[in-house]
Amino acid sequence: MLEALGLEPAAEVVYRSLLDSPQQGIKELCDRSGLTENAVRATLDQLAHLHLLRPTGPGAESLRPVDPGVGLSALHARRSASLARHQKQLEEAKESIAVLAAEYGSSRREFLPEVAECLDGMEAVRDRLEELAANMKEECLSFVIGGAQRPEDMAAAKGPDQEALERGVSVRSIYQDSLRNDAATTGYVRWLTSLGSETRTVPVLPMRMIIADRKVAVVPLEPGNALKGALVLHSPGAVTALVMLFEEVWKNAAPWGLPLSKDHRGLGPQERELLRLLAEGCTDEIAARHLAISVRTVRRLAADLMTRLQARSRFEAGVLAAREGWV
Repeated sequence: MLEALGLEPAAEVVYRSLLDSPQQGIKELCDRSGLTENAVRATLDQLAHLHLLRPTGPGAESLRPVDPGVGLSALHARRSASLARHQKQLEEAKESIAVLAAEYGSSRREFLPEVAECLDGMEAVRDRLEELAANMKEECLSFVIGGAQRPEDMAAAKGPDQEALERGVSVRSIYQDSLRNDAATTGYVRWLTSLGSETRTVPVLPMRMIIADRKVAVVPLEPGNALKGALVLHSPGAVTALVMLFEEVWKNAAPWGLPLSKDHRGLGPQERELLRLLAEGCTDEIAARHLAISVRTVRRLAADLMTRLQARSRFEAGVLAAREGWV
C-alpha cells in the first residue's frame, strides 16, 4: 500500500509490527515478519532514513515508531515535492527535446542539407573547401576579394588547385583590380594560368564566393567578416542565381594578362568605380575597403581626378564629373 511513498513491502511489515508492539527486539521482529536478521536490520535503517523511526530519547540507541499520521504524512509531503520537482524537470526536458528535434531532427536533416549548411569559423570553412576541391568534377567559379593574398594561403591552395585542373576541372576566378599590383598574387595567377585556369579582374566584388560544379556555393555568413564562417548553399535556385551573378561579372571583367582599358575620357575601371563611390558619399576609408586599396591610394587617385577636372574641392569635382558624364 505504501510503495508509492518509497516504503518497500518488507519495511511496511516491520513498521506495522512496531506500531503494534514498539518494544520488540530484533529476534521478535524476525519471528513476526519472517525476515532474516540482516533483512530486519536493513529495513530498520530504511525506516530511520524515512523518518518513520526515531530515538526513544536524547542519546538513546533504541528506536520507536513515529505516529503514522505524522510520519507518513511528512513522507507523503516530501514525496509529493520530489515528484513535483521531477515533473518540472520532465517538462523542461520535453521543451529541450522540441528544440533539439527542430534543430537536428529527421525532418530538418531531410530538408536543410538540400538547402544550406552553416560553417562556424575559418577552420570549418577550410575543411569544407578542401572537401569540395577534392570532389569537384567539372567547374569551379570564384570571387576573390580583399587585398594581397597571404603567401601561406596561396601555398596551401596550390595542391588542391593543381589536382582539380589536372582532373579536367574548368577553373575561372575573378579578382579585384588592386591585386594586379601584388607580385605574389600575380605569380600565383600566372602559375594557375599555365595549368589552364582563367582569371579576370574588376574594381569591386560583392563578396567572397566559390561555386562547385554549379551545385554548391560557399558564401560568407557576414560579407565584411570572413572569420565568422560561411554558408554552404545547396538549393538549386540559390546556386543558379549566384552562377548568373558570376557570369554577368565575368562578362564585364578584364583578363588578368591584359592591361586595364581606359574609356574615351582616359578613366580606368578603378577610377570610374572610385568616382561612383565618392558620388554616393562614401568616405575615403569605405572607398578603400571596397576597392581593396589603401586610404593613401584613394586620396592620391581622388586628387588626380580633381586635377583632371580642374576642381578645387571634392564637392566641385562631383558636380563637374556629373556634368561631364563621368558618373
